[in-house]
Amino acid sequence: MTTPLLTSWGQYLPPLLSGLVQSVWLAVAAIVIGLPLAFLFCTMVMSKNRLIGALGLVIVEIGRGMPALVILYLVYYGLPRFGISLANVAAAIIALAWNYSCYCSEIIRGGIQSVPRGQIEAGNALGLDSRVVFLRVIVPQGLRSAIPGLLGQSILVFQDTSLAYTIAVPELMKQAYSLGGEDYQYLRVFVLTGLVYAAVTLPATWITVWMERRLGKSY
Repeated sequence: MTTPLLTSWGQYLPPLLSGLVQSVWLAVAAIVIGLPLAFLFCTMVMSKNRLIGALGLVIVEIGRGMPALVILYLVYYGLPRFGISLANVAAAIIALAWNYSCYCSEIIRGGIQSVPRGQIEAGNALGLDSRVVFLRVIVPQGLRSAIPGLLGQSILVFQDTSLAYTIAVPELMKQAYSLGGEDYQYLRVFVLTGLVYAAVTLPATWITVWMERRLGKSY
């Protein structure tokens, strides 16, 4: 005989899984957009041009300094003031991508700066152009060091998709609130929602830890 809890969970699960698909889509889109931006911001901050470096630093620090929810509200509610109106899904992706890229730019920068300076000196000794040394020698090694941190930040951006419910994006948290409003069994809904989040984030975390150990052994 099934318990009321399991019966209600069986009813909640299909709409929650639908919301999970939307959450994964938001996270993937933010990551795909955010990673190139992270590398761009990283190169700007590391630029020898002071103006470009200062501009990159301002962009990164604002993105890291403001909560993701504030960035989301600025994009969704603030941009229409300047004649730019975005759909709620597009606004969520842009806000998450900016926040994600700013954190990842620092992770990438840390990875690049961890590469021994002897690599640069060796490239210069071989007569290679400084850009070639940076792109072909330094960046690949730096990105390898940054992979665990980037994966960890990707898990966080998936969790941050829960903020999109505030602008009515039908992601996992929005579905949970809607289900809770139907029978007022919020505790049951949110416990199951937490388990759904954990079913994604825990394996991803284990993969991150495993990859970090593998990369550590290969050095």
